[in-house]
Amino acid sequence: MWIYEKKLQYPVKVSKCDPRMAKLLLEQYGGADGELAAALRYMNQRYSIPDKIIGLLTDISTEEFAHLEMIATMVYKLTKDATVEQIKAAGLDPHYVSHDNALFYENASGVPWTAAYIQAKGDPIADLYEDIAAEEKARATYQWLIDMTDDVDLQDGLKYLREREIVHSLRFREAVEILKSERGAKKVF
Repeated sequence: MWIYEKKLQYPVKVSKCDPRMAKLLLEQYGGADGELAAALRYMNQRYSIPDKIIGLLTDISTEEFAHLEMIATMVYKLTKDATVEQIKAAGLDPHYVSHDNALFYENASGVPWTAAYIQAKGDPIADLYEDIAAEEKARATYQWLIDMTDDVDLQDGLKYLREREIVHSLRFREAVEILKSERGAKKVF
């Protein structure tokens, strides 16, 4: 079904240990508008969407999983050499007490991921508009994350992710137009 290459979709580099930034990145790991929610939303919606659009949802869903892997790598690299004092200073001490340095699906505030983040209405156009909104929220979050760090290496990876969100939004917009044009077409039997 898929071919997995043991490399990231885009190289992830960080210049320094920065647990504060790692905490902020958790928003894209386990937050409502993060990569896990997006991947699962699109994979789930593909079962109630017209055949012409199934491939698009599958493709973007699997790419979102690749983005999740990139975010996990960023968080890992930003915290792997952190001291307990740095963890505490970044506000990650509750996470550390429960999970040590392990990744856990939670947002930047420490709220665990929930399936309530996923929407599926069953109406293809409504679902695609939900997907467009999700991509635009993710794009905005990536921009704000870029603004929060002076690490140019980390910014590079975040800029890549931001640009992919723009591409996904455009693809979903195209899918809406395809479905709208089909809806308005006269059908002769």
